[in-house]
Amino acid sequence: MPASAASAEGIAARLSALGLTTRLEQHARHTSIEAEVPESFPAESWREVLEVVAEADRFGLLASSLNGRTLWAAVRKAVPATGDVRGPGHQQ
Repeated sequence: MPASAASAEGIAARLSALGLTTRLEQHARHTSIEAEVPESFPAESWREVLEVVAEADRFGLLASSLNGRTLWAAVRKAVPATGDVRGPGHQQ
């Protein structure tokens, strides 16, 4: 299993352990993790949630009066090649 897949599954498992129902979705360049956050979610659990999603490459919270709150995180599937990290002209 690629490291990115293991990371995404780990994030989903830890969010589930905090009482959130998660779903994973594969995309071309990343794996997304989403969880609906109920209004009754304990305020004291948010710090742990933030620690978990901070391990992702991106994360956020969508909130609306119609759809409630959806926590999301994305883990990239591929990392740039070593020579591409610094950009053109800076390769070793």
